[in-house]
Amino acid sequence: MAPPHAILQPNMPRHTLVVRITHWLTALAFLALLVSGIAILLAHPRLYWGETGNLETASLIDLPLPFMLTGQSGWGRYLHFQSAWLCVLAGVVYIVHSWRSGHFRNDLAHGDSNGADSYNVLQRITYLIIVFAVFPLIIWTGLAMSPAITSVAPVLVTVWGGQQSARTIHFFAAGFLVLFFLIHVAMVWRAGFSAKIWPMIIGHRLERQEHS
Repeated sequence: MAPPHAILQPNMPRHTLVVRITHWLTALAFLALLVSGIAILLAHPRLYWGETGNLETASLIDLPLPFMLTGQSGWGRYLHFQSAWLCVLAGVVYIVHSWRSGHFRNDLAHGDSNGADSYNVLQRITYLIIVFAVFPLIIWTGLAMSPAITSVAPVLVTVWGGQQSARTIHFFAAGFLVLFFLIHVAMVWRAGFSAKIWPMIIGHRLERQEHS
């Protein structure tokens, strides 16, 4: 009898094609936003509250970062703007698809915590907060920093008390997303990187089964 050997067989689909594509587009956009956001922040690593803020005014928080006033701000803002719209587009497609397919209702609102691939209560609450609270907040405050947009819809910035207030809130919301990203990657690694990453790439796990 031939010795047993392992072959890879696909399990039942776990993530739809739309979820997989929007997940990786969002991940790509998030990394671009992180890099460009750091570049923009290094141009002026101080946070203010109100409408204006500069080197001549008192700051709310002085971040422990070096001032790099020239060089990286131009490309950083351009990349940040383009990546933000990619993230928004992917997010809108994901939300519409997940709402229509029942993903929010079945997996996030009333998920089966006993399943190996299901989300636990903490994960479900965190994902819902990210999708329906943090992402809208960071998009709103990002728009509030655009003079072109606020000239048309000034309420976007006045509700926060000024552009610098929106920038400060935007910074802390971004920090929350970075923390979520690091915890998310750590949890995926801890749960078994291969078992978690394949469903998000090809839609299902690759199971090893012994055959003689």
